[in-house]
This record gives sequence, C-alpha cells and structure tokens, in this order.
Amino acid sequence: MSKTYLELSDEVGSEHKFYEVSVEDSVLTLRFGRIGTPGQTSTKGFATPEQAQAEATKKIKEKLRKGYQEAVPGVRQKRTVIRREITETASTTTSAAPVVWKFQTASAAFGIFADDHSVWVGNDAGEVYALSPDGEVQRSFKLPDGVKCLVSDQHRTFAGCDDGNVYDLSGKLPFVAYEADSQHSILWMDLQGGMLGVGDSQGSIHAFNAESEQQWAQIGQNAHMAWMVRVDPAGVYYGHSGGVGQLDRESGFPLWHHKTSGSVLFGWQEGGDLYAGTSSNQIQRFTKSGQAVQNYRCDAAVFSCATSPDGEFVFAGDSSSAVYCFSKAGERLWKLGTKYGAALSMQYSNERLYLVTSRGSLAALDVSAQAIENARQGVQITPRDIKMAATVQTQAPVTALATTAQAAGQVVLRVVQEGGKLRVRPDPARNTQTFQDWNVQFPRTLRQSGVSYVVDQLEDAGGFYRVVGEIRRLEE
Repeated sequence: MSKTYLELSDEVGSEHKFYEVSVEDSVLTLRFGRIGTPGQTSTKGFATPEQAQAEATKKIKEKLRKGYQEAVPGVRQKRTVIRREITETASTTTSAAPVVWKFQTASAAFGIFADDHSVWVGNDAGEVYALSPDGEVQRSFKLPDGVKCLVSDQHRTFAGCDDGNVYDLSGKLPFVAYEADSQHSILWMDLQGGMLGVGDSQGSIHAFNAESEQQWAQIGQNAHMAWMVRVDPAGVYYGHSGGVGQLDRESGFPLWHHKTSGSVLFGWQEGGDLYAGTSSNQIQRFTKSGQAVQNYRCDAAVFSCATSPDGEFVFAGDSSSAVYCFSKAGERLWKLGTKYGAALSMQYSNERLYLVTSRGSLAALDVSAQAIENARQGVQITPRDIKMAATVQTQAPVTALATTAQAAGQVVLRVVQEGGKLRVRPDPARNTQTFQDWNVQFPRTLRQSGVSYVVDQLEDAGGFYRVVGEIRRLEE
C-alpha cells in the first residue's frame, strides 16, 4: 500500500486543509478536509493496480500545482474555535417580555434566521431546527460542528459552522456549499447575491464568491473579534473591536471607518442604516455612508440587536438576560426579562422578534405595535412550550452520492478542468433544454474530474446557477 499526505495552509488563514492519496492493489482512496479533522473519504476501483497508481499520481500532481506540500499528519493542529465569553448578570427586571412560544435546544445558540415561512435555530452542538412562525418543528439537522450563524440568500439557507464550512440546508440533505477556511476562528458570516462575507477573531474580513473561492481579504489592523459582517449590493460592512466600516464589494478596498464606543458585538442592517451593538451598553446607528446618527442606551453590554422595517422600533438583547424596545428617535419604551438567558442573536420578521439564547432557547416575541404598547403597560402573556414531534427526522450532511441514470426532465452537469480548477457546468450534449455556459454552485468536496452529475433543476442566480433538488452521480 502506498500513501501520500499533503497539506495546504497559509499565514493569512484563507486555507488550512489536507489531502491524502492511498493506493492498495487496484483501489484508490482519497481523504480530504480540514486539518485536525477526520475529513471525508471517497474510494474508486480500477481494472489494474497500475491504473490506480496512475490516477493517484495525477491527483498528487494536481494538488502540488495548487500549492499543497508533503506534510506529516498531526504537526499542524485544527484551528482554534472561539466562543463568546458570556458573563450573565442577574436580570434587573421582574416583568417578562411578550414571548408567544419557546423551543428549547440542547446548548447555547448563536445561529438564527427568520422569514415569513420559517424560523431557524442552530446551536453549539451543531443541532439545527427549522420551525414555522407558529412554532411547529418542520426540519432537523445534525452538523459536524457548532453553528455560528444562519443566513439566507433568496431561496437558499446556509449554516456557518465552527469547522469553517458553510452548509446548504435548502434540500433534503445538507451539503458543503462554501469553504470559508481560516486559521483564525470564524465568528460571523453574511450572504448576498452569491457573495459570502466572513469575519474572524483576528478582526479580518474575507469575501468568497459563488465558487467558494476567496476574492479578497482585508486583514485586521490593531483590531480583533469581527462579530459583525453584513453584505448588500453596494458593499461589505464590518464591525470589530476598532469600530465599524465599509469595504468595496469587488475589491475589498476600505471606503470608510468610524470608531464606536466600545467593541462591536453584533450588527444589523435595515435600508440605508447600520446598527452596531457594543460592549459599551448601547446600539449605535450609522448611515451606510458612515455618518453617526443615533444611540440607543441599554444597561449592560449589547449582545444582539434588530429593527422593524424602516427602523420604526429598535430592539436589543443584553448580558443581563434583558430585551429592550426603543422608538426610532431613541426613547426607551421598555426593558423586560427574557426568562431564558441572554439573547446572543436575534432576527425580526413580520411583527415577530426571534431570540436565541445562552441557554439554548429559541423564543418568539410579539412585537406588533399593539403588543409593544401592551408590554409597556405591563400586560403579561403565557408562552407556549414547543416540543419536537417524533416524526421529524434529523438529517446529517452528504458525504457520498447515490448513483442514478438520467431521467426525463433532469439536468446533467459535467466537471471541467480550467486553470487547474474543477468547474461544474450544464452539459450541452445531454440536456434537452438550453442553459447559459455558466458555472454551477456545487459542493467542492463532491467534485470529481471526469464524473457527471444529475440534479432535478438549475436556478438562475444571476451569472451562475444553483442546484435545486438532490444531487446524484450519473451512471456511466
């Protein structure tokens, strides 16, 4: 048996992975993934040992051309994962926030996303749940590492995890959509129009395109802990220990920077404004051109914040397990207790404020104008305690693909080699419908040279395609 172990790891932290090639008789085994993790394995049989060895040599040469080097397993370590240090103080209010329902997970939760159809929560144990706005548990996933954040880009939902992977949760089974590797702990992510913005513990901001290739990195200078990253069509907005700012979307060039009072612990965008929750007990509002507009004063460090449309109401969660509601002009309308721990993240959607907490709870608050006034008058409501139905199955990420023959109406994808990189495109010879010659956003860990794949549908994502439905390997 022959075995070759390679690693690719750079100083700025955009790459930190391994690739192992083994040949035993006529069987080729590839193992690849993050340094310090077991990674994924694929095996392929050949007619003769010589053919297997020839393919192994080809794979090794490809990786060496990309900058991989021979290494010894175990010398480089898995990158450090940073958890937010939480010092919860006793709640200073005895009145409870207007929680409509509450769902309990197993550990502290950072990840949250909400829209008109679903509410998602992801926790430090890698558990992800999707619930309806009324609290019915619809889907469940178990990812390999803790979930830092959940983001959505139109029709797709992604989970950014401590293993550096961004998992696509849109289909029946999750798979790796982006590799946002860093030797520094990844703290926050946001996704818009195929661009993934990533903030890390060094205070650096990275941008990845739809092919999960790094476009640029803005290395943190005299700053650390980039807990805020927000992306829109005009730029990438960040917040760290040194303040907030905007980077050019295409180049990463700094456009403006503004100091904040204290470190930024969370960020929100609404229309033309940015909201930075800080360690100095306040939310600071800026225009997206960098002008400071308004402060919202809390009584403890602000772990999370959000607003209703146009910033009519501004919400905050602090380290004392309290949640606040302010008017746009800065008047504090109320401060109430969550009862379930500090709100580490929050999202607003359709007159509901959704919190995920240090105790692993997902709580839905009624924040309609009438409910806000009722809470201000001291009206209390009794929340429902949501349980997961036994019929909800928990799904794990795809590591190997089933094979299938092409069926009518299905789309065939082909893997092509360009400039030493594997690209995935619709196969014009095997598809009855016509597609642009665009790249397909496709799991990098599943791409194999010379292999074709079958999917149910392709979605136009503006310059590239997204896969809709399951991915299967085409029987040749």
